[in-house]
Order: sequence, then structure tokens, then C-alpha cells
Amino acid sequence: MKVAEKGCAICQATWGDYWEEIQGQRMFFCCYICAIEFKNMINEVKKKTGWKKIDEIKMTGNHRGRECTALYDGKRYSFNIRFDSKGGIDAFSERV
Repeated sequence: MKVAEKGCAICQATWGDYWEEIQGQRMFFCCYICAIEFKNMINEVKKKTGWKKIDEIKMTGNHRGRECTALYDGKRYSFNIRFDSKGGIDAFSERV
């Protein structure tokens, strides 16, 4: 899965040293909370779209909320997401 080139897969922070395997790929996260957020986001997109995997996630924003686009096999799914302090999804909505 293609994610940010530098730093944490969700927030791009370069500190920390937490690694998690997601969709068969070893990914860097600054902390376990970011890893939980990322896994919850991936699982929610798969649930909403019926996709078996995600090829790429593009994100803008920060802890207050992110605008995201997921790509899979030439398809795109755009959404907004916000997480709670423990990495759970606080708000999720599709973008047209």
C-alpha cells in the first residue's frame, strides 16, 4: 500500500519507532495510537466499499480531522475522518 514517503503512515511524524504489519506490508508509525487509527481507517473503508484491499491512501489534515482518498484497482473513495484520543473513529463521512 502506498502511503506517505516519510515518517508515520498517518501523521508523518518522524519520532518514535512503532511498526505494524498492515495488508502484508510492514509500516512505520510514531506510536501505537497512530497504528490503531490507521487500522481502523483501513477497516472502515473496506467495510464501506467492499474492497478486499487498498492500493493507496492520500490524506490531508491533522488530529482535528483529515480529508482522505483511498484508491483501489482504478477506483477512488473519498471521505473525511476524525479519531478519538484512543484511536477509535469519532466521525466518518463520505465526500462526493
